[in-house]
Amino acid sequence: MAEAAGTGSESQRDTPLTVRGDVPRLASDVPHSARMWDYWLGGKDHYEVDRQAGEKAREAYPGIVDIARTSRALLNRIVTHLVSEAGVRQFLDIGTGLPTAENTHEIAQRAAPESRIVYVDNDPLVLAHARALLAGRPEGSTDYLHADIHQPGQILEGAGKTLDLTQPVGLIMFGIVGHVAEHSEALSIARALLDGLAPGSYLALYTGTDGDPALVEAERRVGEAGGTPYRLLDRQQVEEFFAGMDLVEPGVVPGTRWRPEGPVARSAADLASLSGLARKP
Repeated sequence: MAEAAGTGSESQRDTPLTVRGDVPRLASDVPHSARMWDYWLGGKDHYEVDRQAGEKAREAYPGIVDIARTSRALLNRIVTHLVSEAGVRQFLDIGTGLPTAENTHEIAQRAAPESRIVYVDNDPLVLAHARALLAGRPEGSTDYLHADIHQPGQILEGAGKTLDLTQPVGLIMFGIVGHVAEHSEALSIARALLDGLAPGSYLALYTGTDGDPALVEAERRVGEAGGTPYRLLDRQQVEEFFAGMDLVEPGVVPGTRWRPEGPVARSAADLASLSGLARKP
């Protein structure tokens, strides 16, 4: 839920979400990664088909829950860094998934209420919950764009109605690049998005990797159950997303190891995830 921005007159309350893009029907008969992710995080916004696919994946790889939770904690640290240390006030979050605690707009607007955020996803269930939950602070803006990652031009056009693309933007791509079947196309999409953003913008990326055979098997089971396939990356492929950019320390590392706030216990995410943050020159 969005952080409250006060009580009293309408101008003091959280501003409603603006929704852009054509919306298809809600498909409840096919597993969807956003709803499975919600299931692994202990949420309630999923269907039986998502639970079945999610359980098949968890049976093959119990660490999938660690990876989901690592992603959420990492998002908090990276967005906080971008707002508090890099001065970023605009975010484009691709493949946001279902709203839960500590969403991008909550983290950013808590530190800088004037921050502007555009979420992008293509699941009607995400849209339904975005309308209800993703209300932002009145000083800034929180919008949702219903669009497909394969259409970066459309994403930039829609995002430009809320964000000033001549100023730096934090591009968030968590758990999304593996949904693009071909690595070359995923790179092309990321570069097209970055090409449309101003110098001084950042790319924040988190993805599952092929470092653990058990996760590879879990993803195979998800595919067999009819879920959205996720292509696991190797280190070289992850590093290619940051080519020509200035990596922020500590570079490309497991999600648990990116600027942890304290001692870090060993986790499945150490072997099966990689993350990074880099600045566009």
